[in-house]
Amino acid sequence: MDANASRGRPRDADDPGLGAEVRSTVGLLYRRFRSERPEGALGDTALDVLSWLYKNGPQTLTELSEYGQVAPASMSQSVNRLTSSGYAIRTHDPKDRRKVLFVTTPEGAELALATRAQRHAWLDAQLLALDPEDKSAIARACALLSQIAAS
Repeated sequence: MDANASRGRPRDADDPGLGAEVRSTVGLLYRRFRSERPEGALGDTALDVLSWLYKNGPQTLTELSEYGQVAPASMSQSVNRLTSSGYAIRTHDPKDRRKVLFVTTPEGAELALATRAQRHAWLDAQLLALDPEDKSAIARACALLSQIAAS
């Protein structure tokens, strides 16, 4: 990262390194956000799958693999961690008994909610500590990044 960025000073709008700085900063924020989780909780991938199951309901291994953009064998490891920890169970699809669905248990739902609450509380506290001008800058940056993402 360049010296201007590390001191919190904005880059020149025509700086060719702006894209690299955005990628780096978004990556750092994402990793920091994901590191906020209850003590002793599952790893990032398993928590991500658990949260997805909680929000979206029962899913097949194929659906979870598509969501995670990983091979079914890799997703199988994650769901095995969830089921062996008691955070998810395997059940049959009521429409097609040959299919297996993964569903959160009450303990899994509780962990998904606790993880989400902890992550949101961390980010909210960081934003609350900023001065109004910085909050406005972040709000504007969010709007622009959303616009880029939707393009």
